[in-house]
Amino acid sequence: MGKRTRGAGLLALAVTIAAALTALSATSAFASAYSKFSECPTSNPAVLSCLYAVTESGQFTVGSKTVPIKKPITLQGGLELNEKGEITVVAAANGETLSKTPQTVPGGLIGIEGLGGEVTATAELAGSASNITLNSEALLSGKGTALSLPLKLKLGNPILGNSCYGGSNAHPIVINLTTGTSGSATGKPGTVTASEEIITISNNSLVNNTFAAPGVEACGFPIPYLLDPLVDLAMGVPAGEGHNTAILNGTLNLASAAEVKAHLG
Repeated sequence: MGKRTRGAGLLALAVTIAAALTALSATSAFASAYSKFSECPTSNPAVLSCLYAVTESGQFTVGSKTVPIKKPITLQGGLELNEKGEITVVAAANGETLSKTPQTVPGGLIGIEGLGGEVTATAELAGSASNITLNSEALLSGKGTALSLPLKLKLGNPILGNSCYGGSNAHPIVINLTTGTSGSATGKPGTVTASEEIITISNNSLVNNTFAAPGVEACGFPIPYLLDPLVDLAMGVPAGEGHNTAILNGTLNLASAAEVKAHLG
């Protein structure tokens, strides 16, 4: 069996719903249910399914700092098969594939003189959306990487400037998330339900405890890089594998691109 055939099998969770729906009209109730997929790029013929996932709680621990997720983070877009037979994400129609949602760093960056006020950490997509991969089999089984996210972490504060990052598009922090066990962290596949032909995986927990976190770059206003060593010291970075943890708890929704287009136009 070729890679592309195996990849197609992984999409069965999302695409097998299409055949049963071709005779249904787009009632207002159905349109409302499908509205969460409004930014799915259904005009792209390569897109087979639509993804809308919300991380509702959890945390990022990077070095010596733990940042709780208190504001929802959204991941959305289309799903297609690449030339390797992998399921990859196609960017959301509005370009906001991964929402840039600042989370407050508890206690700020203590130890840096003059760095007052709130400090935020924002996980941003590093590079193209196509670098995000999804494995629906691993998502449900708890075995292997379910979601691979290439990220860069932005630290926000007036003193730090607008370009203080750990990781970059060229050198992303790749977090291979599992619903199983990763180091000292354990996730869970969650509960699968189907409503109005939309597949929902709720109470899902994706984790990783094996990624490495680099030091920061370009921190310090008005002179970039001025504060890099101090921020690294305060954050405890660079930090190797086993010293960083991502826990993403939330809900994932899938629907066929054909039905999203039929209901939303």
